[in-house]
Amino acid sequence: MAFPWGMEALAVHIRGITYSLATAGLLALAACSSSSTTSSAPAAGGSSTAGSASASTTSCTTSIGIMSPNTGPVPNLGTEQRDFARLAVQMDNAANHTNITLVEGDTQLDPKQATTVAQQFTSNNAIVATVGPAGSHEIIAVGPLMARAGMAFISGSATRTDLTQTGANPTFFRVVANDSVQGPQDANYIVQNLKPKALMIIDDQEAYSTGLVAVMTPIFQQAGIKVDHESISQKLTDFSAIVAKLTADTSVIVTPFQVASQAQQLGRDLQQQHKNVTIFGTDGTYDTKAFTIPGSYVSSFGPDITQMPDDATVAAAAATAHPGFGTFGPPTFVATHVVDEAIASVCQAGQTPSRANVLAAIKQTNESTSLLGHPISFDPHGEVVGGKFFLFKIDATGKYTNVANP
Repeated sequence: MAFPWGMEALAVHIRGITYSLATAGLLALAACSSSSTTSSAPAAGGSSTAGSASASTTSCTTSIGIMSPNTGPVPNLGTEQRDFARLAVQMDNAANHTNITLVEGDTQLDPKQATTVAQQFTSNNAIVATVGPAGSHEIIAVGPLMARAGMAFISGSATRTDLTQTGANPTFFRVVANDSVQGPQDANYIVQNLKPKALMIIDDQEAYSTGLVAVMTPIFQQAGIKVDHESISQKLTDFSAIVAKLTADTSVIVTPFQVASQAQQLGRDLQQQHKNVTIFGTDGTYDTKAFTIPGSYVSSFGPDITQMPDDATVAAAAATAHPGFGTFGPPTFVATHVVDEAIASVCQAGQTPSRANVLAAIKQTNESTSLLGHPISFDPHGEVVGGKFFLFKIDATGKYTNVANP
């Protein structure tokens, strides 16, 4: 495998922390996604209560889980999350002198399958914490299991607001902002910048989608915009009937979908019926290969780290581990890094990692910055403090370009 660094010792500086690498071979290993047992180079992130462990953590051996939809309707997003989790563990093991093994579970973006994986993870005493799952509906399904097992689980993509408000998920955390941030931000941008007289908003019948629709719709209505709310299945592949319902005043369709190919098909059906309507997608529609309709917008919980100079080292390794990655991987990297640092802090304190002490350490997370470009700490409910969303527009060539936040 070719790698752009020499074989000599190398110091890498990422977001204010310098990590010393023995060889560039460690970076090459970090970029290799063929193994779920990790050991390699530096972790991106600022100072943390966990910190970078000293040599005393050489025997710090434990396992964590990663729940991602590697097959099913969105395998591209799931494998991206999995590969970024692998990369984070590899880098953190080298930086912290830990021996953390990543146990992988495929949820297929299905609550029933997520429950099966959660049962496997919670019954495996070697696993002290879990990254994921991806979808809000999966969080709802596995939350009680995780709570009974006392296992921390951190999602890099589940954004439904009430996941942290019902009291059912006391061991749940997320490193991305929730729908109460994204919904108003996106709705206000549409109102103020796209200025539709009428719009259509389509949910895909999943908890994430319906939750976001519930937040956005009142804002549109209060602005005097006529709203047509439609509901579809994630298996729908023909939007011609939906497109036919558009009125002459409808200039925007909001698509909080989890499957990007559905937004693409919607765009094609709009073109076929010669409807000049702007698609405004969210999160799951960020896919530079599957959704390329020019003029469309996509709001995402993660940034494009390839455009962030401070993230260049991780972005380069990730480009080899998962070519063409988008915005789903980086938040999962951050979620994994939080778990890894919590484990390192437990070992530094002379303790053996357990579900209880790793959970306690995660609650104390206080990283000055992260791969996402903002600090990571959690409020008492597991919400990331100060999380934000990022907005992109697809140009005539299909390229996603940053749009200034409203």
